[in-house]
Amino acid sequence: MGGIAGAVVEAEGAAPPVRVSVDALLDAMPWRGPAGRGRFEGPGGGLGHLLVAADGLPAGHPPVSNEDGTLWAVLDGRLLNRGELQARLRGHRLRTGADAEVVLHLYEEEGPRCLRWLRGTFALAVWDRRGRIFLARDPLGVKPLYWARGPGGQVLFASEMKALLGVTDQVEEFPPGHWYRTGAGLHRWYRWPRSPGQLRDPAAAIALVRRRLVEAVDRCLAAPVPVGVFLSGGLDSSLVAAVARRLAGPGLKTFAVGMAGSPDLAMARRVAAYLGTDHYEYAYTPAEVRAALPRVIDHLESFDVPLVRSAVGTYFAAALASRHVQVVLTGEGADELFAGYHYLKGLPGPADLGAELRRITRGMHNTGLQRVDRETMAHGLEARVPFLDLPLVEAAAAIDPAILLGPDGQTEKWLLRRVAEEFLPPEITGRRKEKFSLGTGTGQYLERLAEELISDGDLEREGALPSGGRVGSKEELLYWRYFRDRYGRPGVVRSMGRSRTIGDLDPNPAGWRSA
Repeated sequence: MGGIAGAVVEAEGAAPPVRVSVDALLDAMPWRGPAGRGRFEGPGGGLGHLLVAADGLPAGHPPVSNEDGTLWAVLDGRLLNRGELQARLRGHRLRTGADAEVVLHLYEEEGPRCLRWLRGTFALAVWDRRGRIFLARDPLGVKPLYWARGPGGQVLFASEMKALLGVTDQVEEFPPGHWYRTGAGLHRWYRWPRSPGQLRDPAAAIALVRRRLVEAVDRCLAAPVPVGVFLSGGLDSSLVAAVARRLAGPGLKTFAVGMAGSPDLAMARRVAAYLGTDHYEYAYTPAEVRAALPRVIDHLESFDVPLVRSAVGTYFAAALASRHVQVVLTGEGADELFAGYHYLKGLPGPADLGAELRRITRGMHNTGLQRVDRETMAHGLEARVPFLDLPLVEAAAAIDPAILLGPDGQTEKWLLRRVAEEFLPPEITGRRKEKFSLGTGTGQYLERLAEELISDGDLEREGALPSGGRVGSKEELLYWRYFRDRYGRPGVVRSMGRSRTIGDLDPNPAGWRSA
């Protein structure tokens, strides 16, 4: 599914009528459901979902229920081990092809403990007729979920903030790896490894990562609709495309975007030719970037400078891909798992590197993953992230950080480059990390645009943020202008994700700071 929403009064027995329309929540994010929508409303509560083509459900299909109609569920995301989960069910008759139905019956049998069996990405809700709600989110927060208290004390939830901000200013992100249930409160169900990995043999680590990556891509390719790959020509997306091409065979579609003459367009073209994919590209103009910027920020729900810069390219890539496929694979997560950022080479030692990689991986839910989800869903396109398949994430966590950067400790993604040597030529495996916004040429243009549109006086007059502090640059003020009318509440700004960098154009580690 492409999105979920609900409004539930938490009460035993008969409850007051729902005061918040589920339809209104879904109406605030219709792009998440190009294949249709469904909803269910009962006494004191209602659930709704938005469908993407990969769901394979009829346009008006309602949320799923158990056999006697006492439990109802919605799920945004994709289970990658549906067959294994079905085998765990005892005596249930599945009536749909929805992943939500499998989870509903598992929850009926095991309660919150069922989460430990789920492999994939998900934000889910289960509601019963006694007025109890159960909410849960995948460990990395690949799929978004926000919640709030509405009029009369209802629990409100939705896939995007904008749906809830039409009702209340007090919106919070539901934390990844947690569940909530009426009467039990909020609980963490997934815990990250606390210490650096112990796998110290490079050859064994390379073999493990290669095996887990192939398995992850294979799972992500499973769909009843066409699947493609975002291809920037960098190591991460090229490796995903290469593995997918080997598994899927001829006809795999790849998609690249950038401004005219940008490095990513040229390199992606070369990779596509090497792999033999069915390649599509689009060169967008400065005028198109300027026209799209308000829409990009509105979908993104952030004014963070590096995030907005990279979101522009993702927005155009999704627009291109959505004309040819309904699902797309991306390279998101490789930099965080395998030490792809330049500043990581300047950390004091392996323990510091391991801690920083865990920190930035755990923070992706409101930085890079937020960008990927929002800008693909803006075009009704489902994105899948094989590098963040949990077995691969846990394999990366098992590796001693001391070997990630190579024998000299100065080669970003050294280990992943060795994995890629089986699939790609040296010109790709040796390509230096370059931010997506720079490879597409977008970041440089947006910096110039901000200088053109924002004066020093504007920065002084408008730079204060409602949460305290000030915007850090003219470019950030430009994005804040587009953001503030809909999202400029103190609570939203305080909780907004911040990228690791102050500026994409400065590769010096001094140009980086903590969120």
